[in-house]
Amino acid sequence: MEEQKFHYATVTEAITKLKEQGYTHEFSLEGDHLKAGAENFPVKEFEIVDLYRYEGPSDPADEAIVYALASAEGVKGTLVTGYGISTDEATIETLKNLHYKYQKGRQ
Repeated sequence: MEEQKFHYATVTEAITKLKEQGYTHEFSLEGDHLKAGAENFPVKEFEIVDLYRYEGPSDPADEAIVYALASAEGVKGTLVTGYGISTDEATIETLKNLHYKYQKGRQ
C-alpha cells in the first residue's frame, strides 16, 4: 500500500508536519553538501522523499520548494529553496541530481 501524501497550505505548516514525521534537521545547501548546524553531509547520500512547491499569489519572491530528504543511514531533514530567477546555477545543478534520483525511485 502506498503511503498517502499530503499537501500543506504553507511552507511553515509543511516544515512543522515533516518535523513530526522525523525530518528534524534543517538543511541548507552549500556546494555539494547539506549543512545542519555544525554537521555536514554529502548531498549524494540523500534522496528526495517528497517535495512541496509553493507559488506566491502575486510576488515571485514568495515561491519556494520544501524538500523532505533522507539518507540511507536514517538522517532526515528538510531543505527549503526559492526557485526561479533567484536560484544560482550551482544550486540548480545539485537539485537536478536529487530530482533525478527522486524520479528514478518513482518509476
